[in-house]
Amino acid sequence: MNTAKTYQSILKMVSSYSAQLAMLNEENFQLTPSIGGWSYSEVYSHIFDSSLLTLMAIEKCVNGEGENQPTSFAAKVVLLFGFLPKVKVPAKLADRVKKIDVQAAQQLITEFELQLAKVYPQIAQGKPNVKVKHPKLGYLNATQWLRFVEIHFNHHIKQLNRIHKSFAQ
Repeated sequence: MNTAKTYQSILKMVSSYSAQLAMLNEENFQLTPSIGGWSYSEVYSHIFDSSLLTLMAIEKCVNGEGENQPTSFAAKVVLLFGFLPKVKVPAKLADRVKKIDVQAAQQLITEFELQLAKVYPQIAQGKPNVKVKHPKLGYLNATQWLRFVEIHFNHHIKQLNRIHKSFAQ
């Protein structure tokens, strides 16, 4: 995996999330779409909160605090093809999702950008066999976690587009 390319892709998507956030008013940001599911607010809460947790997993890998476990076949497929199957968010993460305001979403984005800038340069120092467990995919190393962030961001951009289309109708 090319971590530099993955990193640049993540930065581009974060910029896209920020641009979309800037175009939303508070009322629409909080509103549950007619198609059901999460509001913009809940998507932003989830994607940036869980991504901050992911950066913590990367730090653990880099610091040697993980385990020497194999990466599951399912994780290898997800990481290779960049596609997340539609699965229910693990309860531990679902409980963290909440409606936040636009300002809180922007703060989460800023915090993520700062933490990513801090963690990214350390990834090259991580050993490929040191892994931290993902709730659905199993054990991932630092590089694999970074790739997961990219895939996860892309997955939720598609969700935001579905929300946007539902409001346009």
